[in-house]
Amino acid sequence: MPHHGNEEEHNASTDHDRAGQQGDSREPVIRDNRKVDPVTGQARHPEGGHHEGAHGASSASAGQDSDGDALAQAEEILNGVEVPAEESVAQGAAATGSANAEAAELRNDLLRLQAEYVNYRKRVERDRAVAGEMAVIGVLNSLLPVLDDVDAARQHGDLTDGPFAAIATKLENALKTYGLVRIDQTGVEFDPTIHEALIQQPGEDIEVDTVSQVLRSGYKSGDRVLRAAQVIVAVPA
Repeated sequence: MPHHGNEEEHNASTDHDRAGQQGDSREPVIRDNRKVDPVTGQARHPEGGHHEGAHGASSASAGQDSDGDALAQAEEILNGVEVPAEESVAQGAAATGSANAEAAELRNDLLRLQAEYVNYRKRVERDRAVAGEMAVIGVLNSLLPVLDDVDAARQHGDLTDGPFAAIATKLENALKTYGLVRIDQTGVEFDPTIHEALIQQPGEDIEVDTVSQVLRSGYKSGDRVLRAAQVIVAVPA
């Protein structure tokens, strides 16, 4: 019996060695536990190793399907883009022409407003000058009676000398600076615009009506006659 036990142990040892030799002759198994597929670039699901190959294949198929969907969407977008037709081009040209016409109209309005402003400024300056001239004429007209008294005093010999003669001379010179001109010439042709004929007398050696005597001096300022001179006119005989 002891011998039988040794034989069984020997056989078991022999079987174990054979199994070990057969196990050593098998190829090693390599498992890929990476979370990202190096081929498709897709994330792997944390499942068993025996599903990794199928998952990689399904991921690649899904990537191809997604690329196909993207191409289909791009074609739909391109098909949805409308190419401008001739009507659209015509409408754009009409809009551009309308904008140009509006700009030209605004420019004309601006030029018209500028011209109106220039005319308004000239009119204001002209009115201002006329107002100043009328003010001067008003003052001169108010002093004409004083000048008549000065002339009468001079004719009577009251202003030949003395302080009043100097004052009368200064007054007349001051009024001349404002454009006051005396109308008192004799021997000139009668002019109805500056002369008022009170008396007509036949004259000798004259061919036209001529002022022979001034009864009251007249005055003018520039081209405006303030008062006509009252005169005696000699007419041809």
